[in-house]
Amino acid sequence: MSDLTPEEAFLTLYSDLNREGPGAAADLGWALSVAATPAEARICDAGCGSGADTVTLAKERPRAQIEAVDKIAHFVAAARQRTAPFGARVQVRHGDMAQLDGPYDLIWCAGALYFLGVTEGLKGWRPALAPGGAVAFSEPCLLPRPSQAARDFWAEYPQISDVAGIRARVAAAGYRVLGEQMQIGDAWEAYYIPMAKRIAKLRPEATGALAAALDEAEAEIARWRAAPSEIAYALMVVAPA
Repeated sequence: MSDLTPEEAFLTLYSDLNREGPGAAADLGWALSVAATPAEARICDAGCGSGADTVTLAKERPRAQIEAVDKIAHFVAAARQRTAPFGARVQVRHGDMAQLDGPYDLIWCAGALYFLGVTEGLKGWRPALAPGGAVAFSEPCLLPRPSQAARDFWAEYPQISDVAGIRARVAAAGYRVLGEQMQIGDAWEAYYIPMAKRIAKLRPEATGALAAALDEAEAEIARWRAAPSEIAYALMVVAPA
């Protein structure tokens, strides 16, 4: 596998994983409840990856119309295959999550809003929300009195703040917080444990770009294992003020 490009190596690593970031199905149920998302809602899964959360949304709201969006064609194809049993009520498209039309009763964005910026993304999505609509998103968050290991984990995301800082970015976008909770432990194990197994499977024949991708992923897992009780996402449900 020495002839893979970095992008191909990335996709090879993620090809057999259930999800592309931390999270758990229970998180979506909580967010749908807090947002009071109606049974026949129109929902967007923004940055859907290979569709793990899209499937959960479809199960949680069996009469909803769901649109999932991702910019990586490989993930779009995987998400379409996973959601095919739900028929036409679930549509997956290749596109930019910064360009949403709506109107949506809920925009769900798991671990991807930071690509746009919390304030910038929420402002951009406001025209895509239906009256009474909400946004649920997860964002890297520093817990109180973070250790050096926790700070090292987030070293490549200098914009990270504590939950008060996230609330401030939400308010700056003209939104209010309906509910919040932390994703720690299980949500991260659901991501990193399968990844570690995938790395072990690929490692014997990995060279070049793939070996580099596996090294990088292993280093990330090691940084998480250095402080697993401190590495968190804040899961926020917000609505226009």
